[in-house]
Amino acid sequence: MLGTKSKPKQEKNLTVASNGLKESSETCVVASGTSFEGKFSATENVRLDGYIKGEVKCSQRLVMGETGRIEGNVRTKDAIIMGTIEGDVLVENTLHLKGPAKIRGTIQSKYMVVDEGARYVGECKIGG
Repeated sequence: MLGTKSKPKQEKNLTVASNGLKESSETCVVASGTSFEGKFSATENVRLDGYIKGEVKCSQRLVMGETGRIEGNVRTKDAIIMGTIEGDVLVENTLHLKGPAKIRGTIQSKYMVVDEGARYVGECKIGG
């Protein structure tokens, strides 16, 4: 038709990460060497390789690399942890602790996967 313009579809740029999970371009990255103090909140996925001192809230998935460190409570929908957390962890769905993970605090999650070498000290509440 004359006088009408069609808008191109906007698509999210999806890639498959080395851990096999799809990541969108809407991922907040806290790089190694970066530190943050205070309340940290994100509505999308978070990749954490740096240091956060304070409360962490993530509405989607938190992926924490080996150099990642949190001193404070964590609340997220899903989590893959390879770093260190000193504080309580509340995960709505699945918490996956990979080999080098270390958690000191209360863990509460619907599901939990613990790989060989992962460690946690504290109370652990898993299930509905």
